[in-house]
Amino acid sequence: MAFFGLLAGILTAVWLPLPVDATTTERVVTNRYSGLAIEGFDPVAYFTDAAATQGRPEYEAAESGVVWRFRNEGNRASFVAHPEIYGPQFGGYDPTDLVRGVTCAGNPRFWAVVGNRLYLFNREHSRDAFAADPARFLKEAAARWLELEESLAQ
Repeated sequence: MAFFGLLAGILTAVWLPLPVDATTTERVVTNRYSGLAIEGFDPVAYFTDAAATQGRPEYEAAESGVVWRFRNEGNRASFVAHPEIYGPQFGGYDPTDLVRGVTCAGNPRFWAVVGNRLYLFNREHSRDAFAADPARFLKEAAARWLELEESLAQ
C-alpha cells in the first residue's frame, strides 16, 4: 500500500504543472532560470500602452542585478534613465501579501499603476482588493517592506 502511495505521489508531481519560477528571496522578483525580471515583461509598457507587454531580447538592460526586457529602444532608454519610476514597486512583490508579512512574487499579468508607480499582484482578487483602498495598502505595505526587504538577498 505504501508503495502505491509513493508511486502516486511521484506520478502526480511529474504530471502537475510546475509552479511559477520566480524566486521569493531576491530584492527584485527574478525568474531563476532565465534571470529576467518580471518574466520578461516590459515595465515601461504598463505606463505607455496601459498593457502587460512582453519585452524583446534585443532590447535588454541590466539594473538591480537582473535583466529587464523592453518592447523597443525608447522604453529601454526611459527605464535606464528612471528605473525608480518604471520598475515595479516593492521589487515586484505583491503589496497585499506584504501587508500580511510575506513576500509573494507578483504576476506581471495582474498589475495596477497608482500614483505613477507600478504594482504587481499574485492574484486577480489581490489586485481588486488593492484597487478598492490603495492608500491603506500602500501605507501598510511600505511599513512592512522595510523589515522584509532586509531579509532578502541583495
